[in-house]
Amino acid sequence: MSDLTSGGSSAADHEESTRRYYESGDVDAFYDAVWGGEDIHVGVYAHPHEAIAGASHRTVQHAADRVADLLGPDATVLDLGSGYGGSARALAERFGCRVVAVDLSEEHNRRHRAANTRRGLDGLIEVVTGSLNHLPYEAERFDVVWSLEVLCHVEDRDGALAEAVRVLRPGGALVFSDIMAAEETPARAIRPALSRLGVQSLATPSSYLETLSALGLKSDFEDRSADLATHYARLEQEVRGRTPELRGAISPAYLDDLLANLPLWTDITRRGLLRWGLFHARRTASRSPGAERRPASPTAGRPDPAAGAH
Repeated sequence: MSDLTSGGSSAADHEESTRRYYESGDVDAFYDAVWGGEDIHVGVYAHPHEAIAGASHRTVQHAADRVADLLGPDATVLDLGSGYGGSARALAERFGCRVVAVDLSEEHNRRHRAANTRRGLDGLIEVVTGSLNHLPYEAERFDVVWSLEVLCHVEDRDGALAEAVRVLRPGGALVFSDIMAAEETPARAIRPALSRLGVQSLATPSSYLETLSALGLKSDFEDRSADLATHYARLEQEVRGRTPELRGAISPAYLDDLLANLPLWTDITRRGLLRWGLFHARRTASRSPGAERRPASPTAGRPDPAAGAH
């Protein structure tokens, strides 16, 4: 799940920094070796010792179940922050729908396109390099807008959600997951775990629900924070248990950083300082073009609660 950020000098710097992070060979090797290299999302776990790749793929299937009534050969999905393309391929294979997959990283997109060609899905999936805050699509184009753990990287989250709603047809659905701060969590309590990835703030479930309501969507949040705790415990177990093997694929500095940082994530998720889950929102009526483009944010004028990445 790569991130897509907005314009402006500081946002552009953040975008470039994040793109460089996700395009590094160490990050790719970590996702391949530990996460499976296909669905690099937080997993929905059947049991605490399940393989990370299988649990991550279950997240995709679970999210797809929430919007299955809208999907089929005549539907088009916009996948925001598509990463290596696991979600896009799963949706195209299961429903026969078309998917437009947008990601910041051209390196990820080259890998995504190659995998689509190998699987015979390049006719259904269009892979685009671009920014989540400035989507190059007309209003009301997509039946479903989809995003898994991307918004936690975006500086202007309200603006990104406004863009997602702008391109969503009336009656369409927005489905996304994200890593968030718990409502009562002070930013300082989670900052040490987040510092390695250079993020400064996270949303909360209530802030997302307020934004979605202001955008005219009816939404619900499925809290699966227990899976987040299991996920980071599994990542820490895998990295520690496979350290000799991983030293052959990942640089010593990056691996040592993982060994220092993952226990912090395990700790804050077990203590309930973070939240993770699935938002499902339906657009019930058209909005005026001006309102769709950039509505006033219900959180404008107050700081974001805390920050995230995986």
